[in-house]
Amino acid sequence: MLNITTETFATQVTGSPQTVLLDFWATWCPPCRAVAPVLEALAQKRPDIVVGKVDVDAQPQLAQQFGIRFVPTLVVMRQGVEVARETGVKSLEQLEALIDQ
Repeated sequence: MLNITTETFATQVTGSPQTVLLDFWATWCPPCRAVAPVLEALAQKRPDIVVGKVDVDAQPQLAQQFGIRFVPTLVVMRQGVEVARETGVKSLEQLEALIDQ
């Protein structure tokens, strides 16, 4: 899993040839901590995608750019374009369905 920052966003997300799942999260958020192991399992199971984490407190510009109001918010990006979005804790199966839509 990648730690996405404002400085690395263009190369790691916009410029990525792979589908990118962004996890907008915060250290103080219990649901964010609950979904973390599921995201780690997804990253191991699906080498065809990139899983990136955006700490909304450390990266407020990205949170604002994406209009993040709740954490965790999961955003699927393809070729630099948002194609899907969900909020809250999701199962591995739900995340795979989100990515594959």
